[in-house]
Amino acid sequence: MRATVIHGERDVRVEDVPDPELLAGGSGRDAVVRVVAACVCGSDLWPYRGVQPVREPRRIGHEFIGVVEQVGDAVERVAVGDAVIAPFYVCDGTCTNCRNGVSTSCQHGGWWGSTTGEGSSADGGQGERVRVPLADGTLAAVPGVDLESDEGRALVPHLLTLSDVMGTGHHAAVQGGVGPGSTVAVVGDGAVGLCAVLAARRLGASRVVAMSRHPQRQEIARTFGATDVVPERGDEGVARLKELFDGVGPDVVLECVGTKESMDQALRSARPGGQVGFVGVPAGGPELPVRTLFDSNVGVRGGVASVRGYIEELLPEVLDGRLRPGVVFDLELPLEEVAEAYAAMDERRATKVLLRP
Repeated sequence: MRATVIHGERDVRVEDVPDPELLAGGSGRDAVVRVVAACVCGSDLWPYRGVQPVREPRRIGHEFIGVVEQVGDAVERVAVGDAVIAPFYVCDGTCTNCRNGVSTSCQHGGWWGSTTGEGSSADGGQGERVRVPLADGTLAAVPGVDLESDEGRALVPHLLTLSDVMGTGHHAAVQGGVGPGSTVAVVGDGAVGLCAVLAARRLGASRVVAMSRHPQRQEIARTFGATDVVPERGDEGVARLKELFDGVGPDVVLECVGTKESMDQALRSARPGGQVGFVGVPAGGPELPVRTLFDSNVGVRGGVASVRGYIEELLPEVLDGRLRPGVVFDLELPLEEVAEAYAAMDERRATKVLLRP
């Protein structure tokens, strides 16, 4: 089969790799999924850019949806032929951390592209097929949907966002305490930040400011319900947000980038007593200045998003058309053109790229 392999800085290739198989002699809890669609994530760009070293060639990609082709003897919740969404990590759904709503810290889970323990798979999502460990906990079935039909193909981009970016944007809004009447600013105009705009409006925010300099992304933000767009950054950006909200700032700021500068922007923009919800993968040394938090009473909550726990909440609204987060995919390419997919995102020519094997 064909799959994406990253070899080093700005070197991704589609290569022939072994077909995935159910683990012989294992617990019988894995499945094999034929990938219908995958995508490139902003976090995939860190190894692509050389920020995270690639010590040896490896599979890459952690967001995909597809159809179950095989299941182990102990799998009970998904069956051959089911359309499924795979979150960006593996979890069993039954351990203490999963039951507490933090399935990213599953005691038996793992990550795509890893070979450590039963809860990990050497397969990456950017390929034709994937072995899915702990299938009952990891995979979310999409009832009544044929991904190969015209209706199913139209749903694919929206369903695919539930594997990561829509759930992550939602996590930012939840952790930030967004609710009816909240005023919100979103730092970051990538796919996660844009989905955070959509999530904030869905949770009842009365006003949402998207911080963006990119015209195409500004338009997506407005489509998702942004009431204002602020292109300024740094001191000017903070001043502009204060000006928009009675000189004190918004109730909630959602940090969706993960750099020192974006966190500083978020912390200084929230009103005294406000909240920052952060989901940006830390890169570039984000810091929490305790004295600033002490003086302003601004709270900070967030982290890696347990998106598997949000799928059941968000999926019905995707299926009935109320939620259309797949708009963030503004470029679709075949898997064989994955190098162009990475380049387009790296160069900000695309917000998010959908790949079809």
